[in-house]
Amino acid sequence: MNLKRGIVVSHMSMSEWGAGMVVAVGDGRATIQFSDGIVRKIAASHYSTLQPADATSYLPPAENAPEIKKVRAVRKSVKKTKGPAE
Repeated sequence: MNLKRGIVVSHMSMSEWGAGMVVAVGDGRATIQFSDGIVRKIAASHYSTLQPADATSYLPPAENAPEIKKVRAVRKSVKKTKGPAE
């Protein structure tokens, strides 16, 4: 599929994402804003999973929707204790 900025697509196996608008294309990937409010970067090797969608099927996320931030897991440090004194 030839992706260009501004076209509306859908992901064949992820229908729960809704339709998405291509916001940028370059560096071997496309950045797509999906109707579920999440911006996803799709690698060029996966463009075959995208198909054209009706432009009216794209519903931009509400402006007052809470921003979803990715959270990185924090590894707890474990203090090593010394063995019994001899």
